[in-house]
Amino acid sequence: MFFGSARRHEGEPYARYERDARELARLVTEWSTRTTGPANRLLVCTGAGGGIMEAANRGASEAGGRTVGLNIGLPHEQRPNPYVTPELSFQFHYFFMRKLWFAHLARAVVVFPGGFGTLDELFEMLTLMQTRKLDTPIRILLYGPAYWNEIVNFEALVRHGMIEREDLDIFRFVDSPAEAFGLLQEWLVPPPNARFPEFARSATPLPGPEGGRP
Repeated sequence: MFFGSARRHEGEPYARYERDARELARLVTEWSTRTTGPANRLLVCTGAGGGIMEAANRGASEAGGRTVGLNIGLPHEQRPNPYVTPELSFQFHYFFMRKLWFAHLARAVVVFPGGFGTLDELFEMLTLMQTRKLDTPIRILLYGPAYWNEIVNFEALVRHGMIEREDLDIFRFVDSPAEAFGLLQEWLVPPPNARFPEFARSATPLPGPEGGRP
């Protein structure tokens, strides 16, 4: 899953982020299509918009792979970018339903710099991992540490006691396609005979103090 700004920015470093998203999606797709076993089923998915999302769909398409787009209907009529595989282009009216499918389909998330929408998607994933609400872990990469450490003061959240130090282990910072691709290869190849479900289900809540549900 690739998240990031739908806007097209001029100049660096934002043009680099688009180039890097395109390159990383190409690497992932080429690797998946030549791999046997569960990793062969991995597809690049985005929110189907422009900018970073279009760059990722484009990279996957240029590598000869199928690529998914989960588009959202907006007042300014966001349309799916031309690189989404037509039969894998889906339209959503509600943000919450779109995020549900992001979460349940994702095996790993690469979050490039973005605005409100990207932050919303990022924190949805972080919350699901922190609270262990999915039965399959999602690996999270934040692309561009200079951007993310300026936008979100993660250390301040720990310092104020709002999250645990261990919660910072939910994600990793990366700053190049090669670095991100190496981690994705490491994470997304399950050990022999390991469970590799196609759909991450909501985890069963723990029993309450007296055996009932909390």
